[in-house]
Amino acid sequence: MLDLQFGQASDFGKVRTNNEDAMGSFIPASPEQALSHGYLFAVADGVGGYDLGEVASAMAISVLIEEFAKAHPGARLISLLPRLIQQANVAVHDCTLAQEHQDRKMATTVVACALRYDKAFVSHVGDSRCYLVRSGRARKITDDHTWVNQQRKLGIISASEMAESEARHILIRSLGPEMFVAPDTTVLDLYAGDVLVLCSDGLHDEMSEEAIAGIASQEKDPGKIASELVAKAVEIDGNDNTTAQVIRILSIERMSTMPRGRPYR
Repeated sequence: MLDLQFGQASDFGKVRTNNEDAMGSFIPASPEQALSHGYLFAVADGVGGYDLGEVASAMAISVLIEEFAKAHPGARLISLLPRLIQQANVAVHDCTLAQEHQDRKMATTVVACALRYDKAFVSHVGDSRCYLVRSGRARKITDDHTWVNQQRKLGIISASEMAESEARHILIRSLGPEMFVAPDTTVLDLYAGDVLVLCSDGLHDEMSEEAIAGIASQEKDPGKIASELVAKAVEIDGNDNTTAQVIRILSIERMSTMPRGRPYR
């Protein structure tokens, strides 16, 4: 059976007086639920410059965790995860239409990772990220939904220009502004010893993949690793809220590849 360790940490930073980041998790209550549902981890970052970023991020996480718990046992995670993100988007969008929030905008990014058997399913909207750390190296799994990243992919600007651009935080996709949103979803094969890091831009803006890998590869409790990642990012800059979830894979359960029915002759 899939076995893992998990830890998380978040910090206001040096400038902000409130935390617009949110994080949550679904941990199965029994081995049976681990097989039927699996695990879910998620980080959301309320969009700065909007009135109710902390409301949007908290609502997105709440919907994801609650609906994942209520999902049909054995549901295909490849289709379930983006569907739940769309539900979270509708919830945030509808909240902007409520009487008490009239004329006040809200939006949030989100990255979610569901795990079951030997697979991880990563779905995201915006620029909150997921990294896979394996054999001491970090690989970015998500692709930021930002204006500058789109320009880079079109060959209009270089990677170095993108990193220095004052427009690097302008999102082209987020939860809330529109009725429908299209998350990107990736499937990963898991191996014992893998570490997954979910984080807001307060962390990945300040730390290279090498720095993230160096901290995440340590033989420490994941909670201490998450705290160290966040503390390091805040030490470097600290102008934004910073959040990290760290998931270490201890063992996995390979799904059977044996064919069903009679063998063909």
